[in-house]
Parts: sequence; C-alpha cells; structure tokens
Amino acid sequence: MPVLSPEIAVNRFGLGARPGELAAAARNPQAWLEGQLGPITFDEAAGSSRAVLELLGKRVEGKRAGIPPAMAQDEVKAIVEMGEAMAVDTISRAITSNRPFAVRLLDFFSNHFSVSTGPTPMRGLAATLEREAVAPNLGGRFADMLLAVERHPAMLTYLSNAQSVGPGSRMGRRQARGLNENLAREILELHTLGVDGGYAQADVRELAMAITGWSIGLPRRNEEPAFLFREATHEPGARVVLGRRYEHAGVAQGESILRDLARHPATAEHLCFNLARHFVADAPAPALVAAMATRWRETDGRIPEVMRALLRHPEALSPLRRKLKTPREFVLSVMRASRLAPPRGKTLLGVLTELGQQALGAGSPAGFKDVASAWDGAEALMTRIDWVEQLGERIRRGEPPAIARESLGAWLDPRTEAAIQGADSRRQALSLLFMSPEFLKR
Repeated sequence: MPVLSPEIAVNRFGLGARPGELAAAARNPQAWLEGQLGPITFDEAAGSSRAVLELLGKRVEGKRAGIPPAMAQDEVKAIVEMGEAMAVDTISRAITSNRPFAVRLLDFFSNHFSVSTGPTPMRGLAATLEREAVAPNLGGRFADMLLAVERHPAMLTYLSNAQSVGPGSRMGRRQARGLNENLAREILELHTLGVDGGYAQADVRELAMAITGWSIGLPRRNEEPAFLFREATHEPGARVVLGRRYEHAGVAQGESILRDLARHPATAEHLCFNLARHFVADAPAPALVAAMATRWRETDGRIPEVMRALLRHPEALSPLRRKLKTPREFVLSVMRASRLAPPRGKTLLGVLTELGQQALGAGSPAGFKDVASAWDGAEALMTRIDWVEQLGERIRRGEPPAIARESLGAWLDPRTEAAIQGADSRRQALSLLFMSPEFLKR
C-alpha cells in the first residue's frame, strides 16, 4: 500500500521544497497538506478589477471630453502596469508561500477558468479573476466559485458577454445588437460538463439567452464598477437547458442554471478527471477519478473534500513521478529551492514567457495544456538549461549537495548526488540538480 511521503506531499502536491519544508511535512504529511486547504486572500494593494474599471472609465471620459490623446495613454499605461504588478505579486507570493498546496490548487482553477491578456481592458482585468473570484472560493463549493467566475468583470469582458443582447429584450427590439454565445459555450464545454458532457447547440443558445444582461457597471454612467444585471438587455421568457425548464426570473434564471450545471454528474467527472490529471498523471487511473467524483456528489462539490479524496487514494501516492513540471511549476520549484528572494520587477514574467508559459497568456479559454507533450521538446528543455545556468551565478547560500537533499530528500538519486558532488563548478552542480529527472518530474 503506497504511503504519503513528505517528498510526495511537498513536490507532487506542493510547489517544491523550500529549506526546512520536507522536515516540516515529515511530521505528518497528510495533516500538513490538508491543513492548507481553504481560501487564499489577496489585498488590493497591487490592483483590483474595480481600479481597472475606474481607469477605463476615465479613459473613455477623457476621449469624449477632447482631452489630448497623451492623457488617454496615461490611463492605458496605468492599466498595463497594474496588471503586471498583480501578476508579479501572485508569483512572488507563490515562491514564499507556506501553503503551497493551496497555491497549486489556485493555479489549477485559474487555468481551468482561463482568461488571457490582450486588448487594453484585459491587460489589467486578466490578473484579477483568480484573486477575486477563484482564491476566495477554494474552501467552498464549486458552484460558488463558478458563479463568482462567470459574474466577474474579467470573464464577462474576455468572452464578450457584457455586450450580449437578447433579441427579444427591450434593447434588442430597438437596436440591431445580437446575442453572443461565447461565454455560454465555454461554460458548458470547458467550465462544467466538458465537451462530451451531453449538451447540444440548443443548450448553448438557451444558456446564452439566460445570461443576457450579465454585464459590468460603467463609472462614466455613475454605475458601480462591478457586476451589473441589465434588465433591458435580458432575453425574456423561460429557458430549457439539458431538458430542464427555468422560468423567467431575471438574473436568478442564469444563476439557477449554473448551480444545476455545477451539480451535474458530467461536471463531477470532468472536473475530477482534470484535477487528477493535474496532480497525479497525464492519464489518471479511472479508479482515482471515480473516487473523487463520488466524493464530489456526496458533498455537493465541496472542493476541500474532493481534494482529501485525492490525497487518500493509493493511485495518487504512487512512488512513480509521472508529471513533467510545466514552466511555471519549474520556475517556482527552482526559486523555492534556491533560497533566493523573489526578484523585483518583471524578471520572472520574462522568464515564463521565454519558457513558453507567459503569465495570463494562454491565448485560449481552454488554458495551457496540462500534459508532458506540451512541454517536453528539446528546445524547451534547452531554454530551461540556459535559465538555470544564469540563475546559478546568483545562488550563493548553501552548498549544492545540501540544496539537493533539502529539495528532494529521498527522491535524490545517488547518481545525481554523485554528479553534483563531482561537478567542476558550483554553477554546473546546480544545473545538474535542477535538470535532473527527479527535479523535473513530480
């Protein structure tokens, strides 16, 4: 029967060991992990969706008032800098976090509900989704997270739902503005049921009409810069989704559909498969997925309970390391092992871009791929080698053999240890550690 070792706890389910972390986890690996489950709190010092929307409002007002374009560009610059500051803050917190399991779960759901930077609004809004809608709901039910995400200004902007108008609504009858199905399609295909979840195009359209009116308050209209339901653009009438009828009820109509989607058996299977794939193996064992899905249904999708089911399943505790670290996971684990403080500025954002996983840059609602084939090319590995060789010049604290033991523990292969000890230089020794099979995989 496999056991949950401190190495598995820290490196498979965490973000890679910081000095002393393996020893802390060794006292009770299960309790060490389960004690981290729960919401994550971000303050608004680095930025917020409210601040971005207020800046956007000033930008529009400035243009209408005839203020010179340079001032409008100041607002654009402020939005971009705010988005970058939040991205830097997120990765810096991950490097120093004493709750790495919770942070990894945050990274999973942020990618599951992927939004990307792009046009100016998203340059600032993209970073706010995980901070304001995902992180506060990590300790609760998936339904609550789903509602928070789909109502968030970043998601409503990214998938253009704020501009969706029901054809039979008051505004739809007056103007030739149309229904937008983007968000509804991704809710069904990616966020809940999955592509094989049993829905049809008619369900996409019905859901799209149910969430018309889900929009964002505009400061230039003296509206609260947050989620706003616009009755004038909401399609009237009952909707039928997956064979169930939902009477006209304003904003509550769409909310009811989302709650039912969160509880649907196909959603449990889809999410649990993705969670098992993220944490354990590219092709997770059906028994593991089934155990998690069963717990999902028993607890109405309570995320901590589903994760406890994963942590206690033998398939998740296999000594085989079957997951290649993504660029983000690799950078975080190297930084945590190296004893270096997070660098100031955008340095690590540039590193992630060079390694192929630009922060908030998946470019698709499907997010970054979570399988080794997306990251194991020869060029990608050479880029990792180049980065760790450069980083090795900055790592001054600790001897490489000691860093290896503190980061890998019993996972450290004697051959890797011998190669580190026999290296020609400190930089070479650290490169051998960070590019070793046992460090690259979890």
